[in-house]
Amino acid sequence: MKLIITLLFLIFAIPAMGQLGFCGGSKGDPIFQFDFSGSGASFQEYTSYSLVSNTPEDGYYTVSSDLGSQNLPWHNYFPQTTISNGNAMIVNASYTAGLFFEIEIPNLCENTTYEFSAFLMNIYDRSSNICGNGGIPINVRFEIWDKTNTQLINSGDTGDIHSTTSPQWDQYGLTFQTEPGQETVNLKIYNNGEGGCGNDLAIDDIIFRSCGDLTIIESPDTETTEIALCEENAPGTYTLTATPDNAVYQDHFYQWQSRLEGEDFKDIPGATSQQYTASNITKTTYYRVKVAEDSVNLYNAYCSSASDEFSILFIESPTAPVSAGDVNWCDNLGPATLLVSATGEQQIAWYDTETGGNRLAEGASFQPEKAGTYYAEAFYKDYSCEVSKRTAVNLTINKAPVVKNEILQICPNATLILDAEMANHSYNWSTGETSAQIVIDSPGIYNVEISTPESCSSTKTFEVYLVDDAQIAEVTSDDRKISIIPQNEGEFEYSLDGINFQQSNTFQNIDGGIYTAFMRDLANCKMVSLEFPHIVVPKVITPNGDGYNDYFNLNGVEYFASSIIAIFDRYGTLITTGKGSGFEWDGSFNGKQLPAGEYWYRILIVNFEEIKGHFSLLR
Repeated sequence: MKLIITLLFLIFAIPAMGQLGFCGGSKGDPIFQFDFSGSGASFQEYTSYSLVSNTPEDGYYTVSSDLGSQNLPWHNYFPQTTISNGNAMIVNASYTAGLFFEIEIPNLCENTTYEFSAFLMNIYDRSSNICGNGGIPINVRFEIWDKTNTQLINSGDTGDIHSTTSPQWDQYGLTFQTEPGQETVNLKIYNNGEGGCGNDLAIDDIIFRSCGDLTIIESPDTETTEIALCEENAPGTYTLTATPDNAVYQDHFYQWQSRLEGEDFKDIPGATSQQYTASNITKTTYYRVKVAEDSVNLYNAYCSSASDEFSILFIESPTAPVSAGDVNWCDNLGPATLLVSATGEQQIAWYDTETGGNRLAEGASFQPEKAGTYYAEAFYKDYSCEVSKRTAVNLTINKAPVVKNEILQICPNATLILDAEMANHSYNWSTGETSAQIVIDSPGIYNVEISTPESCSSTKTFEVYLVDDAQIAEVTSDDRKISIIPQNEGEFEYSLDGINFQQSNTFQNIDGGIYTAFMRDLANCKMVSLEFPHIVVPKVITPNGDGYNDYFNLNGVEYFASSIIAIFDRYGTLITTGKGSGFEWDGSFNGKQLPAGEYWYRILIVNFEEIKGHFSLLR
């Protein structure tokens, strides 16, 4: 019966002679691991190739952890994906296919299934383009022989392993079973590839392990291979059951093992049943079970297998978060951040009360919307354990000074007081002064940082410009409208009496007369004036006897000591003339009514410039 089961296992574990495969069951600890540590000379007995200390040519090898210094067409490093991640055997394959590595594996157990494995890498860098078509692929054959090299136990070929553009380790495995009385085997590794450009390889971590039933550890307290034991529930008691798949062993003997974090597995005295009760757990503890077909083999790592680990994680009660301190904040700085720290994997949740209350946020930092006291609680996200006591963090939000920037003007060759006065505040000007007011004598931009006793501050800006130069270019008089025209662009105020000023330079509905135009800048640094005549000249006359606009006469000319007016037709012919005061014209010449049209006038006033214009006569 045992022989039938063994044959069935071999049928499924090794589909056909020459096929590679890994142990499908539980494996024992490595009983042999060849990781090429040490000098290359110490491996000479295992290979027919010759050792060199630098780049190996065809049929030579070296042992090194530095692939990059060997050869330009090769990859320049070993990726850290093997078990030992150290030295490897670097082989430049011979032009003739054949054996390049052989080693004897002693101290095996008879009638026991084993797994052989090794890491291989094609070390030719395809991106170098030195070899055509990516170079010749490597192809390796593994053979397991009996001690006398007369019986081939099992073998397998990797097939072509093509070059890559980045270095890549691949692990290959082969299972075999020893026969009665067979305690030693020979491993032989052949190069099947053709000689030529490429076909260069590295090999590392040759490992033999026992291969037994696939054994899993189960517990009614979990559906996984892990139990979380919260400190408040400790010490716990859990029943663990080893369940083999019966693919290899006909009989099963058990030895339970345990270890603490960072330690090696040790046998648990007396724990030799299929079930084990774990109790009095006060630290994270890992369990596994060794399985063998004979009780004697349990104490020989070469003859037994071991399950994967089963973990009972001891979860210490969370400690109260550590606060980074209460926060005094200013309302003009945006949201404030409260900070706490937790231990290890503990997470943070924020609440609005010391117990119960509303859960506001998660994370070590929290930005409340308003001032108050908030409470941070530590918990485990992945475990249903108790939470910590809450840590209070207080947020005080102080008001910053409310400021309004100012735009001011300064007079030429004058001084100006900048006033930032706010009760019970401190000041720091861009000029270096610290008083509430400063005196300046030149335009520019002045900043002052105003601070409260709670150290909240705001910056006020004074933009000071040189005042615009007030100069009158001219004064225009049009019917009953007067406009004071400035000589320079800028902001000014205007007046006709020197008392009442306006920002508009136009005055409406002004009777004729002698006026003085006044103009000043907004800082009242300078005021200029100009006396001018304002004569209201009609633009249209309609001499039809209705009493409205029947005559061309002047309003305001009576204020002047002497004036003369003359009227012309469109051709420049003088129609009439006379003194300005009391002058009237009814649209006739020599007793005859003149036709409708445009007529022109000239007004001469003593001590003023001549006034010219035209008006319309309508019939």
